[in-house]
Amino acid sequence: MISFVSYNVNGIRAAVNKGLSDWLRENNPDVFCVQESKAMKKQLDPAVFDSLGYHQYWFSAQKKGYSGVLVLSKPEPDKVVYGMGMEKYDVEGRVIRLDFGDLTLINVYIPSGTMGGPRQEYKMEFLEDFLQFLNKLKKERPNLIVTGDFNICHKPIDINHPERHKKSSGFLPEEREWLDRLEGDSFFDSFRKFNQEPEQYTWWSYRANSRAKNLGWRIDYFWLTNSLNSRIEEALIHKEAYHSDHCPIEIKII
Repeated sequence: MISFVSYNVNGIRAAVNKGLSDWLRENNPDVFCVQESKAMKKQLDPAVFDSLGYHQYWFSAQKKGYSGVLVLSKPEPDKVVYGMGMEKYDVEGRVIRLDFGDLTLINVYIPSGTMGGPRQEYKMEFLEDFLQFLNKLKKERPNLIVTGDFNICHKPIDINHPERHKKSSGFLPEEREWLDRLEGDSFFDSFRKFNQEPEQYTWWSYRANSRAKNLGWRIDYFWLTNSLNSRIEEALIHKEAYHSDHCPIEIKII
């Protein structure tokens, strides 16, 4: 069995300062996927993660202190691919791929559209290109694990007071429809395989004491190809972790 954890840390250096290394030592995931690393590899002492037995695979944005994905892995991958081969996304450090045997892991940080205008357009363009990227890849590598911060709530159950957010980026009809298409293209939402309860969130605004009130959004996912349906043992949200405005999510695969 292999355990995968995904976490938008909202700055890896800040998260380490808030005790992330202790959380990793205690929970001991085999593969740890980070979004919004907001750092270059040289900006963090490598011993922080080397001491825990992890190989480090960084794909940072060219802009300092922005975006970026990172994978820490105890098993050494067979292959690592940085980016989608599309410069307008790859300069922001948004996608990294790692192959482990017959499994392919994609760690993605989907753009936020909360600034509106051009950034929402960029987000929608990314979604289209990313779906094409996945559909092409799954022909070669059928067992895909796609994880990260998607910046989209799929269904009303995934957001607090859905009636208030109908015009909010992250819950727009066209964004939710994109997740419908992802699901229709032979993927499933691993968390909902095991848990159909409401108020299961992974991100809370720093405003208005939102986390204490559990006024959250579920925007972090493990989407798996249907070929892995029988191999997933568990899917969890780690609400107890407080290193970010997000919390970690986890799956276990046999």
